[in-house]
Amino acid sequence: MAVSTPVPPFKGAVRAASPVGFDAAIFGAPHGTPYPEIDNSIHRGAPDAFRKALEVDAEWLDHWDFDLGGPLLQHQQSICDLGNLKTRPKDGKHNRALIEKTTRGILATGAVPIMFGGDDSVPIPFIAAFSEQPAIVILQIDAHIDWREERYGEPFGFSSTMRRASEHDHVWRIVQAGARGIGSAREQEVRDAQKWGAHIVTSREIHHKGTDEVLRHIPEDCDCVISFDCDALDAAEMPAVAYATPGGLTYTQVTDLIAGVAAKARIAGFCMVEFVPSRDRSKIAAFTAARIAANVIGRIRRREDEED
Repeated sequence: MAVSTPVPPFKGAVRAASPVGFDAAIFGAPHGTPYPEIDNSIHRGAPDAFRKALEVDAEWLDHWDFDLGGPLLQHQQSICDLGNLKTRPKDGKHNRALIEKTTRGILATGAVPIMFGGDDSVPIPFIAAFSEQPAIVILQIDAHIDWREERYGEPFGFSSTMRRASEHDHVWRIVQAGARGIGSAREQEVRDAQKWGAHIVTSREIHHKGTDEVLRHIPEDCDCVISFDCDALDAAEMPAVAYATPGGLTYTQVTDLIAGVAAKARIAGFCMVEFVPSRDRSKIAAFTAARIAANVIGRIRRREDEED
């Protein structure tokens, strides 16, 4: 399914060749669908950067995590790390097929897929893979809304992620949190998103009104796929992105969103994208992003454990 990497598995996960028998499965997707004019390979080292960031923390799985109110893993919860997919820098069609096949394979076992990208085109096939699952709500946490029909003639690039998601029958709601500044969206893309019914909550609104302004759009007991773009975080906390923009969300706001989703719904999948390792000289940005992924892992079974 994926290939091993010399980096140890992500914190709390064990290296495995198959997701069978696990509650969640992590895999890396280093490349997505490239644009003719943009080199998206700057993100290819992100999956291993996240793994390395929490390498030391993996020795402390029994320690109390104050973000989660207990240790990372609850009871018999088990997570596997499948390694990285054999994606190709210039072959978007191959990459999309491989990501979708892998995600479908994980879902077929009943495990929650957790994908580390790659640029923000990798969620397109990830979301497509949920077509045989219960209908999903998408929570996109991102500085950009990604509703372009195409860019440079490419309809599957990182500016079109939510537009492609909106075309699926199994996607019944899209909630977008953290939009700010200037992105690829023009007035028409904003109008198209609103006409479809996307709930767009800007970063400014979250700062002034709190994360409940987003969470009120997440229905009770739904299956929610969270797509997290690292540039949703403020540039002061996350400088290691392609298009850093001031006024972004804080780590606490993002983890509050994750906790809020888990409290009222089921986290059915998670993907994290747009990290640029070469811009993370201190390695703090990778640690911050990896901690967000750890928050997701820690929340996957907490609700059902508490209900039991």
